[in-house]
Amino acid sequence: MKRRGARFSFIGILIFFLTLSATVIATLFIYERAKLRYGDNKGAVTLIVFLLVAFFATVYSICDLFRRKWMIDRPVERILQATERIASGDFCVRLTPTHPYPHHDEFDEIMENLNVLAQALGKSEILKTDFIANVSHELKTPLAVIQNYASACLGDKTDETMRKAYLQTILSASKKLADLVANILQLNKLENNQTPPKKEWTRLDEQLAECLLAFELQIEKKNLQIQTELAELEIHTAPALLSLVWSNLLSNAVKFTDENGKIRVTLRLINGCACVEIADTGCGIPAQTGERLFEKFYQVDTSHSGEGNGLGLALVKKVIDVLGGEISVQSQLGEGTRFTVLLKEIVKEV
Repeated sequence: MKRRGARFSFIGILIFFLTLSATVIATLFIYERAKLRYGDNKGAVTLIVFLLVAFFATVYSICDLFRRKWMIDRPVERILQATERIASGDFCVRLTPTHPYPHHDEFDEIMENLNVLAQALGKSEILKTDFIANVSHELKTPLAVIQNYASACLGDKTDETMRKAYLQTILSASKKLADLVANILQLNKLENNQTPPKKEWTRLDEQLAECLLAFELQIEKKNLQIQTELAELEIHTAPALLSLVWSNLLSNAVKFTDENGKIRVTLRLINGCACVEIADTGCGIPAQTGERLFEKFYQVDTSHSGEGNGLGLALVKKVIDVLGGEISVQSQLGEGTRFTVLLKEIVKEV
């Protein structure tokens, strides 16, 4: 782009130089002719030269006026109108450059950049609108549960057994609300870089084992078989953020694996990187939905929608991105899912 602008400026300077040279030469030529014709009549020669200079100045001023009107004022006016529409919230505005691509000038480049900006803002606005709608929907359900069961608890016909059951339901709904708010706040901080990760040396194998223990009750309830192969590795990372990754991935593995199923957790050192795999024998993920897996509020299996809020994997992806790692998923419907996390931070064997 800079080269195109430099070439355009050089051509303009060359045209200006040639025009000025031609004007000077023409003026000198006519001046000499006037001197030969009028001899010592300096007044006539001066008048002729003055009129000639005035003529050239007028012609060039008119030409420059049209040039500015066509080459500067018109594109500037179009750009100003576009920026006003964007500022007012109209992100559908698109500008067509005056010149074809190989001959773009600076105004054409500004128009192209404004088109990219408007498109990006339009996508951001759609995402924001969808995000607000999804948050409102996710908040509405547990709030309705809390309100209805709290009203039932206040009723005179509710015995002690029913009241305890209602209170347990209220407690579960309030926990879901708390988890939703916590995930939204954490995602917002990560996306806006409000909390730069504080890194320290962490035993990765021990962290994975601790996260597994947190799901001990659910694992026993479903009689799941847990297989682990954890290399003793120490990694320089943000342990609090990384714990969110393992908790969400293990939670999904437990949630989507049927009774008597298997969950396998492995930790290996591959090419100087820590590689963590969490595989299950659950329901699997349909191929057509795999690309949307890490979107906010997107849930593959709606039959389990009451057990989550669709933010877990979005949070996982954001944490991995912040830590400079990679995450991938392999799945086959009805046979299970395997998440692979590759951490490229400093790793050493213990």
